[in-house]
Amino acid sequence: MRVAIIHDWLVTNGGAEKVLRAIIDLYPDADIFSLVDFLDEQERQEVLNGKRATTSFIQKLPFAKTDFRNYLLLFPKAIESLDLGGYDVIISSSWAVAKGVKKSKYQRHICYSHTPIRYAWDLYEEYTSRLKQPKKFLVQQTLKYIRRWDIATLDRVDYFIANSTFVAKRIERTYQREAKVIHPPIDVNNFTLFTPKEEFYLCASRLVPYKKTKLIVETFNTMPHKKLVVIGKGEEYQEIKAIAKENIEVLGYQTDEVLISYMQRAKGFIYMALEDFGIIPVEAMACGTPVIGYGVGGLRDTVIDKETGLFFKEQTIDSLSDAIERFEALEFDSQKISDHANRFSLERFYGEFEEFLREIEIG
Repeated sequence: MRVAIIHDWLVTNGGAEKVLRAIIDLYPDADIFSLVDFLDEQERQEVLNGKRATTSFIQKLPFAKTDFRNYLLLFPKAIESLDLGGYDVIISSSWAVAKGVKKSKYQRHICYSHTPIRYAWDLYEEYTSRLKQPKKFLVQQTLKYIRRWDIATLDRVDYFIANSTFVAKRIERTYQREAKVIHPPIDVNNFTLFTPKEEFYLCASRLVPYKKTKLIVETFNTMPHKKLVVIGKGEEYQEIKAIAKENIEVLGYQTDEVLISYMQRAKGFIYMALEDFGIIPVEAMACGTPVIGYGVGGLRDTVIDKETGLFFKEQTIDSLSDAIERFEALEFDSQKISDHANRFSLERFYGEFEEFLREIEIG
């Protein structure tokens, strides 16, 4: 059985790439395809096990390494230009266009969907409303084209796998297709239980607007007697550091070892983003640290309210500060939290993925 694995683009080692690596581990002889591959050598080893992906014509276009997203209008043609005709099975890891790769009627295509294209569907209004004319008109027309293409290529996917119940519902709403839920693999063995906890809260993420880290910092600015540690880098780093009061420590980028140490010792892990799944809260729970999280999206699959963490309902200062006060009135069992997180292990992913392929008579 010849297997091809196709991933939207390879530019960093994030959550989707951890799923990709796990699929590669299951099929080490598979060939890998992507719109572009700009991984450095360390990332290439971590994500592709040292392999190189076969890429599309976008790889060689001007400024592609830094601005390949500007070629969005060409993404459908680029993904369709990749020749996967010599394979029995295609596995796509897709949050954009990888699901639309061409196939023959003799091939089987399993799409592990991180989400349907968010900026073309759920985030269309939010994404386009910030733009000014004439760019707004051009982007709207491009995204409408992407939508039409996205629906027209649905018959190229034989089976959908969703990374969370939240995404499975989005697939059903957008594509009118059912999806099997298999949560992403998390290397929980690197995030070990540690007690006792210390008197600080932790927030760790990329410092970009949708993660709402700035809002978390603004919340702790109103609670000067509660300590917050912020770890991460991104476009909001300087602004966050500038507004943070004395009770907030903004550390910027830190190594995995330092991050894990803070995760293990933190009283609680604060998570305010709306995520399709959200890997880092599970890593915090593996350390026995409860999560205070925005109770919408993928977090509903991973955090048990009042057992392994606490939900709040709105992405606002008032909602988060109220949750922190309620959190401090509760008691949490670090061992039970860690045991719960271990249910999302790498080995669990391997087993569920292989079992699903057996169910559909592949492998």
